[in-house]
Amino acid sequence: MTTAADPSRVIKTGPRGIGNPISEFSALLHTIRDAGLLRRSKAFYALTFAAITIAMVGAWFGFALLNGTWYLLIIAAVMGILFTQYAFITHELSHRQVFTSNKFNDFAGRIMADLVVGISYSWWMSKHSRHHANSNTVGRDPDVETDFIVFHKEAADELTGVSKWLAKRQGYVFFPVLLLEGVNLHRHAFQTVFSKGKVDKRALEIVLLTIRNVGYIGVLFTFLPVGMAFAFLGVQLAIFGLYMGASFAPNHIGMPVLPRGSKVDFLRRQVLTSRNIKGGHVMNHFMGGLNYQIEHHLFPSMARPHLRRAGEIVREYCAAKGILYTEVHLLPAYGTVISYLNEVGRGVDPFDCPGAARGGYSAT
Repeated sequence: MTTAADPSRVIKTGPRGIGNPISEFSALLHTIRDAGLLRRSKAFYALTFAAITIAMVGAWFGFALLNGTWYLLIIAAVMGILFTQYAFITHELSHRQVFTSNKFNDFAGRIMADLVVGISYSWWMSKHSRHHANSNTVGRDPDVETDFIVFHKEAADELTGVSKWLAKRQGYVFFPVLLLEGVNLHRHAFQTVFSKGKVDKRALEIVLLTIRNVGYIGVLFTFLPVGMAFAFLGVQLAIFGLYMGASFAPNHIGMPVLPRGSKVDFLRRQVLTSRNIKGGHVMNHFMGGLNYQIEHHLFPSMARPHLRRAGEIVREYCAAKGILYTEVHLLPAYGTVISYLNEVGRGVDPFDCPGAARGGYSAT
């Protein structure tokens, strides 16, 4: 697999001396389009949705059969997984991957997000669109904004006291904290629809979110003892949050973070700041296509079944152009996420040291 110089140096030097970056991406896009990889795959999504829905119906039957026993928590965990799989389809609808009509993608996406998964489609569209346009760019990509976790050295340098102590160890607590991400996603949903800012289809989202979340909680506390209902809800949300977070985390964490105002062409911005996860068809279903993060960022409307073939083309193209293409297995990627967050939390820029090429920082 192709490697290049330290990716942070590639980013800082920008597109000078590399030919016409617009024509480079245009040539790649034409190759992808000529290969038929931008066509829709409605049958795939129909079958995937049907399989998830059948499994969810089975889970609710299990809920009824195991009612009153603690084996019910297994059903809660299964539902956490299935809600995440629905969220993957919602993500693909938001990128116009399923239907040719933008309006129908948005309509189906809003139904899936608000009524099925219980998160705000408007919130997701706003946040995720900014991420795609400014991948790993300080001050522009909301995914690298400082929250509980800091994602770049400059943010860590500003911390003091307990926050600074915790940041130095944040890699170790990152995945356990994801157990709370399900609650956080639902919190963002209601915070968004009741905020003062502009929210597309606000009234509809309030109705859908209320029906889904209040109705779901109502069912649990109607048919289960109070303690068991809390346990069921806690397990389901924990698995949902962990699965969601663990699927998105290896995509960009530990890849170069672009400074404010950096000038990088589209092709290199998306390839150098993204990481693919090896694993073939199994990983493609497990991560909802997020394992082909490079191709997803280059061609956001590409349907999941075409990502593997697109990956082969993009990999060869990057090798010919000398562009670093990063692809690793899932567990090493998680290891890189942990070590990167710890180093950044200590105020170290991993790409300024000789070890920058280890683990997920270079192609393997």
